[in-house]
Amino acid sequence: MMTIPAQKSVFKRVWQLGTTRSARILFVFCVLLCGCAVPSIAQQKGQWVPGQYGLNAGVIPDPGFTYQNVAINYNAGTLTNSSGNAINGITGSFNLWVDANIFMYVSKFKFLGARYTPFVSVNFSNGSLVAEIEQLNLSAQGGAAGISDTYVVPVNLGWHFDRADITAGYGFFAPTGRYTPDGSDNTGSGYWGNHVTSGTTYYITKNKGTTANLFIDWESHGQKSGTDITPGQAFTTEWGFGQLLPLDKDMHKLLQIGYVGYDQWQVTGNQGTIASLLPYYSSHAMGFQTNFIAPVHGLNFFFKFYEAYSAKAALKGRTIVFGGSWTLRFPKK
Repeated sequence: MMTIPAQKSVFKRVWQLGTTRSARILFVFCVLLCGCAVPSIAQQKGQWVPGQYGLNAGVIPDPGFTYQNVAINYNAGTLTNSSGNAINGITGSFNLWVDANIFMYVSKFKFLGARYTPFVSVNFSNGSLVAEIEQLNLSAQGGAAGISDTYVVPVNLGWHFDRADITAGYGFFAPTGRYTPDGSDNTGSGYWGNHVTSGTTYYITKNKGTTANLFIDWESHGQKSGTDITPGQAFTTEWGFGQLLPLDKDMHKLLQIGYVGYDQWQVTGNQGTIASLLPYYSSHAMGFQTNFIAPVHGLNFFFKFYEAYSAKAALKGRTIVFGGSWTLRFPKK
C-alpha cells in the first residue's frame, strides 16, 4: 500500500535499455517490484490480505457487540516469476504490518433463518520495501504508515445448524488510505473493491470438537485514482482443520489447535498500459493456528503462522497473525 520514491526515474532507465525481450521482461518485473507500492500485497495484487480466517471460519459471535483486533505481519525476501522461480538479480526485503480493528453487531433477530451480523474494519498499515536490481545497478526503497483502506460489510448473514455454521456476505473496501499515483507515502490502494464472501465450519464429530473450515472471498476492483489501472479480479480460499480441547471440567477454558492454509489466485487480467503487462499471480501457504477461548467471558485469543510454499509473479514469504476478540452479549448469559 506504499509507493517507492523516484520510481519514474527507475522506469525511465529500464525502458531506455531498448526493446529487447529481456529488457521488456525486466521492465515488467521492475514495475511489479517498484511501481505498485509495496507491490504484491495491495495494488495490482488486490486488497484481500490472506491469513485472516482459518479455524471457526463460519462461526459468528453470540448476539451483542463484538470488538476484534487482528494484527497481520507479512515478511518476504523473494520475488518470483510467472513460473514460480526466484528472479535472479533482484534482491531485497519487504515487511508489512496491518492492524485491523473490527466492530461487529450480531442481531438477536433472524432473517431467512440467519442472524444479521454487519461489521466494519478500520485498518492501519506500516510497511517498508528495500530492493536492489543488480543487472541495472539500481536500488529503491520506500515505506509509510497510517490509516489504510476501510472494509465495510453491510450485508452479512450467519446460519447455525446442528453440524455446521455458515456465513455469507457482501463487503467493500473504501479507499480511505492516503494515495497519490506518484506518492512516496501512500497507505491506501486508491480504488474501491467489492468482495463477496462465505464461511463454513463443519463439525466432524458429534460433540463439535473436531472441525473442517473453509472461507472464500471473490474480489473485483474499480479504477485506481489518477491512473488508467484497474487491477484484475482475485479469488481467495482460507481453510483449516481444528481440534478443541477443554482445559477444565466445566468447559470454561478451551484450547483449540489446528492446521491452516490459504490459496489466492488472480482470475482476470489487469487493465492499463503498464498493468496489462504483468503476469497473473498466485500464492499458497500452510501453517498452524492456536486459540484460547473463555466462553463465559466472551473472550477469544489466537495466533497463526503461515509459510508460503508456492508463489507465482508474487512475493514469497511468511505470515504471522495474532489478536483477540471480546463480545458484550445481550441478554447476558
